[in-house]
Amino acid sequence: MYKPVDTNLNFVEREKEVLAFWKENQIFEKSIALNEGKKGFNFYDGPPTANGKPHIGHILTRVMKDIIPRYKTMKGYHVLRKAGWDTHGFPVELEIEKLLGIDGKQEIENYGIEPFIEKCKESVWKYTSEWKNMSDRIGYWADMDEPYITYDNNYIESVWWALKTIYDKGLIYKGYKIVPYCPRCGTALSSHEVAQGYKDVKEISVYAKFKVKGESNRYFLAWTTTPWTLPSNVALCMNANEDYAEIQVGEERFILADALVAKLFEEGTYEKLSLKKGKEYEYAEYEPLFNYETGAKKKAHYIVNDDYVTLTDGTGIVHIAPAFGEDDGRVGRRYDLPFVQMVNERGKFIPEAEDLEGMFVKDADKVIISKLKANGALFKEEMFEHSYPFCWRCDTPLLYYARSSCSSR
Repeated sequence: MYKPVDTNLNFVEREKEVLAFWKENQIFEKSIALNEGKKGFNFYDGPPTANGKPHIGHILTRVMKDIIPRYKTMKGYHVLRKAGWDTHGFPVELEIEKLLGIDGKQEIENYGIEPFIEKCKESVWKYTSEWKNMSDRIGYWADMDEPYITYDNNYIESVWWALKTIYDKGLIYKGYKIVPYCPRCGTALSSHEVAQGYKDVKEISVYAKFKVKGESNRYFLAWTTTPWTLPSNVALCMNANEDYAEIQVGEERFILADALVAKLFEEGTYEKLSLKKGKEYEYAEYEPLFNYETGAKKKAHYIVNDDYVTLTDGTGIVHIAPAFGEDDGRVGRRYDLPFVQMVNERGKFIPEAEDLEGMFVKDADKVIISKLKANGALFKEEMFEHSYPFCWRCDTPLLYYARSSCSSR
């Protein structure tokens, strides 16, 4: 009942014959014209960057992209398939940086933005023919003769038009988003890019003493694995539903999670004075660790509550710097905390940080710890091993950093 297949059939040649037939008879164009005037189905090709060679992953995605438009065409829809080229973004910049032997945004500005852009425009078309050949060979149907190009002014203006329209409808606003950010490359990384660069590292963590406002020798005890964020501190966070003990140790009193007291203090070296829920400390004020001029106008340096605080490590009290953490940012918005960012986009401290100015954040940890010691605000320091993300391109430690961005309502 089955027709036998010739065992000498050359599948490669047969494939070429089919592709040649499609091309000579303009089958793709006819498939579009056939349904002209009927209900449309829009397909926008997520554009590749043509300054890199296509690989097996691109073949897979192009095959998957081709399935739906073919199906909709066969169902009688008018399906226009416009191909596109992504001519913007970091992959293009990185390629030209390597070509010119320069490093980062500042050196691009020194080289000259306009000549740099021209070099980028030359680069983006480097492998166009290979992309077209690959697309043809896998039977991918798209209009590659009149593609949309992201550096074309018509395309750019269409994006601005869309943003303006959304803004006029009150559906967009400007704010900040915490992103994994590479200070050397000057770009945020996607989640799958971040996943490529994790390393197990040992770094100094600190337990800092935040003096209760108006009282002597009484402190909230907070732990952090990123001492460089302490100059940007604006609040301390407790879990409203957990128990917090106040203990007496010599002449000093410390407030921390009751469940973690035994991890930091030996039995018999302290006296427990009280036990309260984190909620009872909400809005209690403390004195800032540093006297830097942050420019903050809103009220800061008080206790806030949130369920993200756990009792697995540290003291059960988390220091809040809304510019350097997703949870910090969320809590900061809820309590209307000031936005303090003492670090610039190069990962270096700004002039307002005075003696820390120009230091890369990781290098500043030791200086900050020394300042805490000198001010009597350091309770303890210890090495902490954890998995930390590094940039997969340049091996620079990533920062969780607030970038200015637009959000939709």
